[in-house]
Amino acid sequence: MRIADKALEDFLAKSGKVDADQLAMLEEQQKTEKRPLQDLVIAGNILNERDLTKLYADQADVPFVELNPKDIKRELLKELPERIARQYNAVVFDVDEDGVRYVAMADPDDIQALNFLQKQLGNNIRVYIAPESQIVAVLDTYRGNISGELNKVIYSEEASDSDQEDEEVDENDLKEDSPIAQTVNLIIEYGIKVGASDIHIEPREKFVIVRYRIDGLLREANKLPRRVLNALVSRIKILANLKIDEHRAPQDGRFKIEAGGQVFALRVSTLPIVDGEKVVMRILNESSKASSFEELGFWGGALKVLNQAIVQPNGMILVTGPTGSGKSTTLFSVLSMLNTPSVNISTVEDPVEYRIPGINQVQVNPIAGMTFANGLRSLLRQDPNIIMVGEIRDSETADLAIQAALTGHLVFSTLHTSDAATSLPRLLDMGTEPFLIASTVRAVVAQRLVRRLCPDCRETFEPDSGTLDRIKASFGLVGEKAFVRIHELEEEAQKDGIGGATADKGEVKDLSSTARGINRLFKAHEDGCDTCNHSGYKGRIGIYEVLETTQEIQKAIINNTPSEEVESMAINKGMLSMRLDGFVKALRGQTSIEEVMRVTSTS
Repeated sequence: MRIADKALEDFLAKSGKVDADQLAMLEEQQKTEKRPLQDLVIAGNILNERDLTKLYADQADVPFVELNPKDIKRELLKELPERIARQYNAVVFDVDEDGVRYVAMADPDDIQALNFLQKQLGNNIRVYIAPESQIVAVLDTYRGNISGELNKVIYSEEASDSDQEDEEVDENDLKEDSPIAQTVNLIIEYGIKVGASDIHIEPREKFVIVRYRIDGLLREANKLPRRVLNALVSRIKILANLKIDEHRAPQDGRFKIEAGGQVFALRVSTLPIVDGEKVVMRILNESSKASSFEELGFWGGALKVLNQAIVQPNGMILVTGPTGSGKSTTLFSVLSMLNTPSVNISTVEDPVEYRIPGINQVQVNPIAGMTFANGLRSLLRQDPNIIMVGEIRDSETADLAIQAALTGHLVFSTLHTSDAATSLPRLLDMGTEPFLIASTVRAVVAQRLVRRLCPDCRETFEPDSGTLDRIKASFGLVGEKAFVRIHELEEEAQKDGIGGATADKGEVKDLSSTARGINRLFKAHEDGCDTCNHSGYKGRIGIYEVLETTQEIQKAIINNTPSEEVESMAINKGMLSMRLDGFVKALRGQTSIEEVMRVTSTS
């Protein structure tokens, strides 16, 4: 569905979804960025795809339908061959007792598509409009499991004498329609379908393993014959514009693909290992919109402190945590919220993971002399309002970032520390003066990512005494006051709408915790379900602690107070520790106690 700018302006004005000022700003942004108004409306969270499609359906007098792949029978899908369904973004989703076929389309105004569908299905059809992403999700169900698809392609031609011997790469192997090219496409498409963040192609002595990192954990998908390794790696190198004849040195590259109406960037890294060349591809959805703080998992006091910190005219906000803890995603959301035509936002990153229209993003390149420090020094001469430094790694970068925060800039950056309070002495270790830290740092966010319990198959259970003792010891729940505090926090979380079984399904009448103890907890279903690909978990959510540098904290920093004491002071003033934040989310059914323990065990 592509709506003309003028038509969309009329839709928005009539719908009352935006006021005149918002519409004027959108029109100005559309002229500046030369992007379709429809894209700006979705990217700016003014309307999501579903609401925009529904609005279009009302105006065009076309019935609207929401599709769930699980509800559509495979025999109905076969009414349209996959090739045709994908070409016209259309699927048959139902048929009534009179034989009328219900067809969902992304663009019911496509006359050519309608004519072809009538020839294919007959005139007895009824056309609906559905969000394109939902149609794409249904189209994905045409295909079977990844192993079966790969076997069809790899063994479509006669195999060589030995599957365990590396074959020389033939130029025919690298053509767009070759079995090897199809294999690479299938591996990537499956990764996108299951929501993987990384694809690992790993050579072993007798075979090649393909693994996907899903929700933070690696899962083995299938094994390929060893003979395809060289051609597979060469095909990926061609896509990423790497040297195919270089096998002894690591290489890094990048390429883009379009899948399901969305653009994905794949960051490729090759590494020579004993058994051959290993390839890792990081999948980045360039079409995804930034999540709100609430969607990321912020709530209560942490949400309030963060919202206040990011609107300050100057100062520094730090985000801390290990690699893979979601720091880049948090900063992506922050910068997207602050990104307006009236401010100049510049970043220096290594690597640039999220491309944000309207923001000036610089890639670190040490070979060319573009380090974090040099990049930041250059950015300061570019008249910025807001600066993001991908990571503070050394004293030079720390000093420059502090000076920028002192001279009227709002600075965001990351550190690798285990919790919020530890980041302050980390800056001291880099040689930064305590009074400068105290006067510039507005807030520190420490975070981890935990897997979400699948909402369709999660289970409740009543913990036994041994489990309760372990939980109490792990989370410091000593005495009645601790449980009163947990009870208060859960009520606050429920008011903030952070979700959970009580709010979502009404299946638990009482709160999960009381002043006397913990009555009910949640766990993953052992066998999972189709929704979560039988893992018991689907997606991830952050657990956070947000340290606000109050006057008391500032004095403690100047006096070189140990981080443990600073943390205690912050907790006494209302800061929720990461582990306790995770515990509340576990009580609410968003994650499990085991997940919280797993990601905070080293904290």
